[in-house]
Amino acid sequence: MMLHAQHMPGQPGAPSLVFLHGFSGDCREWQPVGEQFHGCSRLYIDLPGHGGSAAIPVGGFADVIRLLRATLISYNILKFWLVGYSLGGRVAMMAACQGIPGLCGLVVEGGHPGLQNEQARAERRLSDGRWAERFRHEPLTEVFHDWYQQPVFASLTAQQRQALTALRSQNNGETLAAMLEATSLAVQPD
Repeated sequence: MMLHAQHMPGQPGAPSLVFLHGFSGDCREWQPVGEQFHGCSRLYIDLPGHGGSAAIPVGGFADVIRLLRATLISYNILKFWLVGYSLGGRVAMMAACQGIPGLCGLVVEGGHPGLQNEQARAERRLSDGRWAERFRHEPLTEVFHDWYQQPVFASLTAQQRQALTALRSQNNGETLAAMLEATSLAVQPD
Protein backbone atom coordinates (compact mmCIF):
# COMPACT_ATOMS: atom_id res chain seq x y z
CA MET A 1 0.00 0.00 0.00
CA MET A 2 1.20 3.51 -0.74
CA LEU A 3 0.14 7.04 0.10
CA HIS A 4 -1.54 9.36 -2.37
CA ALA A 5 0.95 11.86 -3.77
CA GLN A 6 1.52 14.36 -6.54
CA HIS A 7 4.86 14.10 -8.33
CA MET A 8 6.61 16.87 -10.23
CA PRO A 9 9.71 15.56 -12.04
CA GLY A 10 12.88 17.61 -11.96
CA GLN A 11 16.08 17.79 -13.93
CA PRO A 12 18.29 14.68 -14.01
CA GLY A 13 20.72 14.64 -11.10
CA ALA A 14 18.82 17.31 -9.14
CA PRO A 15 17.81 16.53 -5.55
CA SER A 16 14.43 15.00 -4.77
CA LEU A 17 12.34 16.89 -2.24
CA VAL A 18 9.54 15.07 -0.43
CA PHE A 19 6.98 17.35 1.22
CA LEU A 20 4.93 16.32 4.27
CA HIS A 21 2.05 18.54 5.41
CA GLY A 22 0.80 19.29 8.92
CA PHE A 23 -2.25 17.91 10.71
CA SER A 24 -5.48 18.46 8.76
CA GLY A 25 -3.57 19.62 5.65
CA ASP A 26 -2.94 17.83 2.39
CA CYS A 27 -0.41 17.57 -0.42
CA ARG A 28 -1.37 20.99 -1.81
CA GLU A 29 -0.02 22.84 1.24
CA TRP A 30 3.62 22.78 0.21
CA GLN A 31 3.14 23.31 -3.53
CA PRO A 32 3.66 27.12 -3.52
CA VAL A 33 6.98 26.57 -1.71
CA GLY A 34 7.96 23.59 -3.84
CA GLU A 35 7.42 25.56 -7.05
CA GLN A 36 10.43 27.66 -6.07
CA PHE A 37 12.54 24.51 -6.57
CA HIS A 38 11.34 23.76 -10.11
CA GLY A 39 14.65 22.08 -11.04
CA CYS A 40 14.23 19.51 -8.28
CA SER A 41 12.01 16.46 -8.36
CA ARG A 42 9.18 17.13 -5.89
CA LEU A 43 6.81 14.67 -4.27
CA TYR A 44 3.88 16.11 -2.32
CA ILE A 45 2.40 13.41 -0.08
CA ASP A 46 -1.02 13.12 1.57
CA LEU A 47 -0.40 11.61 5.01
CA PRO A 48 -2.80 8.90 6.24
CA GLY A 49 -6.19 10.27 7.27
CA HIS A 50 -5.74 13.28 4.97
CA GLY A 51 -6.62 14.19 1.37
CA GLY A 52 -6.29 11.30 -1.06
CA SER A 53 -4.90 9.09 1.75
CA ALA A 54 -7.89 9.68 4.06
CA ALA A 55 -9.01 6.04 3.94
CA ILE A 56 -5.57 4.62 4.81
CA PRO A 57 -5.54 3.58 8.48
CA VAL A 58 -2.45 3.65 10.69
CA GLY A 59 -1.69 2.38 14.17
CA GLY A 60 1.25 4.67 14.83
CA PHE A 61 4.42 6.23 13.51
CA ALA A 62 5.88 2.89 12.40
CA ASP A 63 2.95 2.44 10.00
CA VAL A 64 3.37 5.97 8.64
CA ILE A 65 7.09 5.41 8.02
CA ARG A 66 6.38 2.06 6.32
CA LEU A 67 3.81 3.73 4.03
CA LEU A 68 6.19 6.62 3.33
CA ARG A 69 8.92 4.19 2.35
CA ALA A 70 6.59 2.22 0.05
CA THR A 71 5.46 5.45 -1.59
CA LEU A 72 9.03 6.60 -2.20
CA ILE A 73 9.93 3.24 -3.73
CA SER A 74 6.85 3.33 -5.98
CA TYR A 75 8.06 6.66 -7.41
CA ASN A 76 11.64 5.33 -7.67
CA ILE A 77 12.85 8.04 -5.30
CA LEU A 78 15.99 6.53 -3.83
CA LYS A 79 17.79 9.66 -2.51
CA PHE A 80 15.76 12.51 -1.07
CA TRP A 81 15.28 15.33 1.41
CA LEU A 82 12.20 15.33 3.65
CA VAL A 83 10.52 18.70 4.14
CA GLY A 84 7.84 18.70 6.83
CA TYR A 85 5.64 21.06 8.77
CA SER A 86 4.35 20.21 12.26
CA LEU A 87 2.99 16.64 11.98
CA GLY A 88 4.92 16.27 8.72
CA GLY A 89 8.05 17.48 10.50
CA ARG A 90 7.53 14.92 13.25
CA VAL A 91 7.11 12.18 10.63
CA ALA A 92 10.33 13.38 8.97
CA MET A 93 12.22 13.28 12.28
CA MET A 94 10.91 9.77 13.00
CA ALA A 95 12.00 8.64 9.53
CA ALA A 96 15.48 9.99 10.23
CA CYS A 97 15.63 8.29 13.64
CA GLN A 98 14.61 4.98 12.05
CA GLY A 99 17.30 5.32 9.38
CA ILE A 100 15.00 5.32 6.35
CA PRO A 101 17.21 4.42 3.36
CA GLY A 102 18.09 7.21 0.93
CA LEU A 103 17.45 10.11 3.31
CA CYS A 104 19.92 12.95 2.63
CA GLY A 105 18.55 15.44 5.16
CA LEU A 106 15.59 17.17 6.76
CA VAL A 107 13.96 20.57 6.66
CA VAL A 108 11.53 20.80 9.58
CA GLU A 109 9.22 23.71 10.38
CA GLY A 110 7.34 23.61 13.66
CA GLY A 111 7.98 19.92 14.35
CA HIS A 112 8.21 18.93 18.02
CA PRO A 113 11.00 16.42 18.82
CA GLY A 114 8.95 14.72 21.56
CA LEU A 115 7.88 15.10 25.17
CA GLN A 116 10.45 14.08 27.75
CA ASN A 117 8.39 13.33 30.84
CA GLU A 118 5.38 11.19 31.66
CA GLN A 119 3.30 14.02 33.12
CA ALA A 120 3.60 16.02 29.88
CA ARG A 121 2.73 12.88 27.89
CA ALA A 122 -0.32 12.18 30.08
CA GLU A 123 -1.54 15.77 29.71
CA ARG A 124 -1.07 15.65 25.96
CA ARG A 125 -2.82 12.26 25.71
CA LEU A 126 -5.83 13.70 27.55
CA SER A 127 -5.89 16.84 25.41
CA ASP A 128 -5.51 14.97 22.12
CA GLY A 129 -8.18 12.48 23.22
CA ARG A 130 -10.63 15.33 23.79
CA TRP A 131 -9.84 16.81 20.38
CA ALA A 132 -10.21 13.40 18.73
CA GLU A 133 -13.67 12.96 20.26
CA ARG A 134 -14.67 16.39 19.00
CA PHE A 135 -13.38 15.58 15.51
CA ARG A 136 -15.46 12.39 15.54
CA HIS A 137 -18.73 13.82 16.86
CA GLU A 138 -19.00 17.55 16.19
CA PRO A 139 -19.28 19.61 13.00
CA LEU A 140 -15.76 20.28 11.75
CA THR A 141 -16.43 24.00 11.34
CA GLU A 142 -17.04 24.25 15.10
CA VAL A 143 -14.06 22.07 15.99
CA PHE A 144 -11.64 23.98 13.75
CA HIS A 145 -13.00 27.31 14.96
CA ASP A 146 -11.93 26.28 18.46
CA TRP A 147 -8.75 24.53 17.24
CA TYR A 148 -7.42 27.78 15.82
CA GLN A 149 -8.02 29.58 19.12
CA GLN A 150 -5.18 27.60 20.73
CA PRO A 151 -2.13 29.64 21.82
CA VAL A 152 0.10 28.08 19.13
CA PHE A 153 -2.04 29.88 16.52
CA ALA A 154 -2.07 33.26 18.32
CA SER A 155 -0.25 35.00 15.46
CA LEU A 156 -3.08 34.29 13.00
CA THR A 157 -5.50 37.07 12.17
CA ALA A 158 -9.25 36.51 12.46
CA GLN A 159 -9.40 36.39 8.66
CA GLN A 160 -6.65 33.74 8.49
CA ARG A 161 -8.41 31.65 11.15
CA GLN A 162 -11.67 31.87 9.23
CA ALA A 163 -9.99 30.82 5.96
CA LEU A 164 -8.20 27.89 7.63
CA THR A 165 -11.41 26.77 9.34
CA ALA A 166 -13.25 26.74 6.01
CA LEU A 167 -10.41 24.86 4.29
CA ARG A 168 -9.82 22.29 7.05
CA SER A 169 -13.54 21.61 7.47
CA GLN A 170 -13.47 19.74 4.16
CA ASN A 171 -11.68 16.85 5.91
CA ASN A 172 -13.20 13.69 7.36
CA GLY A 173 -13.48 14.03 11.13
CA GLU A 174 -13.21 10.30 11.83
CA THR A 175 -9.98 9.84 9.87
CA LEU A 176 -8.45 12.99 11.38
CA ALA A 177 -9.30 11.71 14.86
CA ALA A 178 -7.69 8.34 14.13
CA MET A 179 -4.50 9.95 12.82
CA LEU A 180 -4.37 12.37 15.76
CA GLU A 181 -4.53 9.46 18.20
CA ALA A 182 -2.03 7.32 16.25
CA THR A 183 0.56 10.10 15.96
CA SER A 184 -0.12 12.14 19.08
CA LEU A 185 2.85 13.82 20.69
CA ALA A 186 1.88 11.68 23.70
CA VAL A 187 2.89 8.49 21.85
CA GLN A 188 5.84 9.90 19.89
CA PRO A 189 9.21 8.74 21.18
CA ASP A 190 11.45 11.65 22.19
